[in-house]
Amino acid sequence: MPPAAETRPSRKRMVKQQLARRGIGDRRVLAAMAWAPREWFLPPSLAAEAYHDGPLPIGSGQTISQPFIVALMTTSVAPRRHHRVLEVGTGSGYQTAVLARLVARVFTVERLPDLLVEAEERFRRLGIHNIETRLGDGAAGWPEAAPFDGIVVTAATPRVPTPLLHQLATGGRLVAPVGDQTEQELVIVTRTKSGWHEQGAGGVRFVPLVSRLAFPEEPPR
Repeated sequence: MPPAAETRPSRKRMVKQQLARRGIGDRRVLAAMAWAPREWFLPPSLAAEAYHDGPLPIGSGQTISQPFIVALMTTSVAPRRHHRVLEVGTGSGYQTAVLARLVARVFTVERLPDLLVEAEERFRRLGIHNIETRLGDGAAGWPEAAPFDGIVVTAATPRVPTPLLHQLATGGRLVAPVGDQTEQELVIVTRTKSGWHEQGAGGVRFVPLVSRLAFPEEPPR
Protein backbone atom coordinates (compact mmCIF):
# COMPACT_ATOMS: atom_id res chain seq x y z
CA MET A 1 0.00 0.00 0.00
CA PRO A 2 1.37 3.46 -0.84
CA PRO A 3 2.20 5.74 2.12
CA ALA A 4 -0.48 8.04 3.52
CA ALA A 5 -3.31 6.68 1.40
CA GLU A 6 -5.67 9.24 2.93
CA THR A 7 -3.86 12.13 1.19
CA ARG A 8 -3.45 10.39 -2.17
CA PRO A 9 -6.36 12.38 -3.72
CA SER A 10 -4.68 15.63 -2.63
CA ARG A 11 -1.40 14.53 -4.19
CA LYS A 12 -3.07 13.58 -7.46
CA ARG A 13 -4.87 16.92 -7.55
CA MET A 14 -1.60 18.75 -6.86
CA VAL A 15 0.13 16.88 -9.69
CA LYS A 16 -2.64 17.72 -12.15
CA GLN A 17 -3.25 21.35 -11.21
CA GLN A 18 0.18 22.57 -10.11
CA LEU A 19 2.57 20.46 -12.20
CA ALA A 20 1.07 19.02 -15.38
CA ARG A 21 -0.80 22.21 -16.24
CA ARG A 22 2.46 24.19 -15.94
CA GLY A 23 4.33 21.98 -18.36
CA ILE A 24 5.87 19.22 -16.24
CA GLY A 25 5.46 16.34 -18.67
CA ASP A 26 7.84 13.62 -17.47
CA ARG A 27 5.50 10.80 -16.42
CA ARG A 28 8.03 9.28 -14.03
CA VAL A 29 8.53 12.60 -12.26
CA LEU A 30 4.77 13.14 -12.00
CA ALA A 31 4.34 9.63 -10.58
CA ALA A 32 7.08 10.23 -8.00
CA MET A 33 5.45 13.50 -6.92
CA ALA A 34 2.10 11.74 -6.64
CA TRP A 35 3.72 9.08 -4.45
CA ALA A 36 5.59 11.30 -1.95
CA PRO A 37 3.45 12.32 1.07
CA ARG A 38 4.57 15.94 1.44
CA GLU A 39 2.87 16.27 4.82
CA TRP A 40 5.38 13.77 6.26
CA PHE A 41 8.15 16.28 5.52
CA LEU A 42 6.56 19.18 7.38
CA PRO A 43 6.06 20.16 11.01
CA PRO A 44 2.72 18.66 12.18
CA SER A 45 1.23 22.15 12.54
CA LEU A 46 1.62 22.70 8.78
CA ALA A 47 0.40 19.30 7.56
CA ALA A 48 -2.94 20.75 6.42
CA GLU A 49 -1.05 23.09 4.06
CA ALA A 50 1.10 20.35 2.51
CA TYR A 51 -0.41 20.57 -0.98
CA HIS A 52 -0.72 24.34 -1.19
CA ASP A 53 1.09 25.96 -4.10
CA GLY A 54 4.08 27.43 -2.29
CA PRO A 55 7.10 26.86 -0.04
CA LEU A 56 6.70 26.27 3.69
CA PRO A 57 9.02 26.65 6.71
CA ILE A 58 10.58 23.49 8.18
CA GLY A 59 12.58 25.06 11.02
CA SER A 60 16.21 26.20 11.41
CA GLY A 61 15.50 29.05 8.98
CA GLN A 62 14.98 26.59 6.10
CA THR A 63 12.03 25.82 3.81
CA ILE A 64 10.51 23.00 1.81
CA SER A 65 10.26 24.13 -1.80
CA GLN A 66 7.05 24.70 -3.74
CA PRO A 67 5.97 21.40 -5.37
CA PHE A 68 6.35 22.88 -8.86
CA ILE A 69 9.96 23.86 -8.16
CA VAL A 70 10.75 20.37 -6.83
CA ALA A 71 9.27 18.86 -10.00
CA LEU A 72 11.07 21.37 -12.24
CA MET A 73 14.47 20.74 -10.63
CA THR A 74 13.93 16.99 -10.76
CA THR A 75 12.97 17.12 -14.42
CA SER A 76 15.93 19.37 -15.20
CA VAL A 77 18.50 16.72 -14.20
CA ALA A 78 16.80 14.20 -16.56
CA PRO A 79 16.78 11.32 -14.03
CA ARG A 80 17.18 7.74 -15.28
CA ARG A 81 16.88 4.50 -13.33
CA HIS A 82 20.63 3.79 -13.43
CA HIS A 83 21.71 7.29 -12.41
CA ARG A 84 23.60 8.34 -9.30
CA VAL A 85 22.59 11.80 -8.11
CA LEU A 86 24.11 14.19 -5.58
CA GLU A 87 21.84 16.51 -3.64
CA VAL A 88 23.31 19.54 -1.87
CA GLY A 89 21.01 20.46 1.00
CA THR A 90 18.87 17.62 2.31
CA GLY A 91 16.51 19.92 4.20
CA SER A 92 13.29 18.11 5.02
CA GLY A 93 14.22 15.24 2.68
CA TYR A 94 11.27 15.78 0.33
CA GLN A 95 13.33 16.46 -2.79
CA THR A 96 15.60 13.57 -1.77
CA ALA A 97 12.70 11.13 -1.54
CA VAL A 98 11.36 12.17 -4.94
CA LEU A 99 14.78 11.64 -6.53
CA ALA A 100 15.16 8.27 -4.82
CA ARG A 101 12.03 7.01 -6.62
CA LEU A 102 13.64 7.78 -9.97
CA VAL A 103 17.34 6.89 -9.78
CA ALA A 104 19.60 4.10 -8.53
CA ARG A 105 21.17 6.02 -5.65
CA VAL A 106 21.01 9.47 -4.09
CA PHE A 107 23.89 10.98 -2.12
CA THR A 108 22.64 13.88 -0.02
CA VAL A 109 24.61 16.34 2.12
CA GLU A 110 23.13 18.54 4.86
CA ARG A 111 24.92 21.13 7.00
CA LEU A 112 22.36 21.27 9.86
CA PRO A 113 22.41 18.14 12.05
CA ASP A 114 18.85 18.43 13.38
CA LEU A 115 17.39 18.56 9.88
CA LEU A 116 19.47 15.59 8.76
CA VAL A 117 18.36 13.41 11.68
CA GLU A 118 14.71 14.21 10.97
CA ALA A 119 15.12 13.50 7.25
CA GLU A 120 16.82 10.16 7.92
CA GLU A 121 13.90 9.13 10.12
CA ARG A 122 11.46 9.99 7.33
CA PHE A 123 13.43 7.87 4.86
CA ARG A 124 13.28 4.93 7.28
CA ARG A 125 9.56 5.45 7.78
CA LEU A 126 9.02 5.40 4.02
CA GLY A 127 11.21 2.34 3.54
CA ILE A 128 13.63 4.11 1.20
CA HIS A 129 16.98 2.28 1.09
CA ASN A 130 18.86 3.90 -1.81
CA ILE A 131 19.80 7.15 -0.06
CA GLU A 132 23.19 7.84 1.50
CA THR A 133 23.46 10.82 3.85
CA ARG A 134 26.32 12.97 5.06
CA LEU A 135 26.63 15.89 7.47
CA GLY A 136 28.88 18.59 6.02
CA ASP A 137 29.31 21.48 3.63
CA GLY A 138 27.52 20.41 0.47
CA ALA A 139 29.43 22.88 -1.71
CA ALA A 140 32.38 20.47 -1.43
CA GLY A 141 30.24 17.72 -2.92
CA TRP A 142 31.04 14.07 -2.21
CA PRO A 143 34.35 13.51 -4.03
CA GLU A 144 34.81 9.82 -3.31
CA ALA A 145 31.38 9.00 -4.76
CA ALA A 146 31.82 11.10 -7.92
CA PRO A 147 31.18 11.37 -10.79
CA PHE A 148 27.44 11.98 -10.61
CA ASP A 149 24.92 11.81 -13.43
CA GLY A 150 22.98 14.63 -11.81
CA ILE A 151 23.51 17.22 -9.08
CA VAL A 152 20.68 19.16 -7.43
CA VAL A 153 21.50 22.19 -5.27
CA THR A 154 18.52 23.11 -3.13
CA ALA A 155 19.64 26.51 -1.79
CA ALA A 156 20.91 29.69 -3.42
CA THR A 157 24.60 30.21 -4.08
CA PRO A 158 26.36 33.24 -5.65
CA ARG A 159 27.88 30.91 -8.27
CA VAL A 160 27.95 27.18 -8.88
CA PRO A 161 30.68 25.82 -6.58
CA THR A 162 33.67 24.65 -8.61
CA PRO A 163 33.96 21.27 -6.82
CA LEU A 164 30.44 20.39 -7.98
CA LEU A 165 31.24 21.17 -11.60
CA HIS A 166 34.18 18.79 -11.51
CA GLN A 167 32.13 16.04 -9.85
CA LEU A 168 29.56 16.08 -12.65
CA ALA A 169 29.90 13.24 -15.16
CA THR A 170 30.26 14.01 -18.86
CA GLY A 171 26.72 14.27 -20.16
CA GLY A 172 25.41 14.91 -16.65
CA ARG A 173 23.31 17.86 -15.54
CA LEU A 174 23.49 20.15 -12.53
CA VAL A 175 20.62 22.40 -11.44
CA ALA A 176 21.04 25.19 -8.91
CA PRO A 177 19.51 28.54 -7.90
CA VAL A 178 22.24 31.12 -8.50
CA GLY A 179 22.18 34.66 -7.15
CA ASP A 180 21.79 36.68 -3.97
CA GLN A 181 18.85 37.29 -1.66
CA THR A 182 17.32 39.86 -4.04
CA GLU A 183 17.67 38.17 -7.44
CA GLN A 184 18.14 34.51 -8.31
CA GLU A 185 17.89 32.40 -11.44
CA LEU A 186 17.56 28.65 -11.73
CA VAL A 187 20.59 27.53 -13.75
CA ILE A 188 21.05 24.21 -15.56
CA VAL A 189 24.63 23.20 -16.30
CA THR A 190 25.42 20.32 -18.68
CA ARG A 191 28.92 18.91 -18.77
CA THR A 192 30.21 18.14 -22.25
CA LYS A 193 33.49 16.68 -23.46
CA SER A 194 34.78 20.19 -24.01
CA GLY A 195 33.53 21.86 -20.83
CA TRP A 196 30.27 23.07 -19.29
CA HIS A 197 27.20 24.57 -20.97
CA GLU A 198 24.94 26.79 -18.84
CA GLN A 199 21.36 27.88 -19.48
CA GLY A 200 18.80 29.75 -17.43
CA ALA A 201 15.44 28.29 -16.44
CA GLY A 202 13.70 31.29 -14.91
CA GLY A 203 13.64 33.33 -11.72
CA VAL A 204 13.34 31.62 -8.34
CA ARG A 205 13.61 32.45 -4.64
CA PHE A 206 15.56 30.15 -2.29
CA VAL A 207 17.13 30.55 1.13
CA PRO A 208 20.94 30.92 0.97
CA LEU A 209 23.11 27.81 0.99
CA VAL A 210 24.66 27.27 4.42
CA SER A 211 28.26 26.98 3.22
CA ARG A 212 31.62 28.53 4.02
CA LEU A 213 32.85 27.41 0.60
CA ALA A 214 30.03 29.06 -1.34
CA PHE A 215 30.14 32.31 0.68
CA PRO A 216 33.18 34.20 2.04
CA GLU A 217 31.12 34.45 5.22
CA GLU A 218 28.12 32.31 6.02
CA PRO A 219 24.85 34.09 5.17
CA PRO A 220 22.52 34.90 8.06
CA ARG A 221 20.00 32.17 8.79
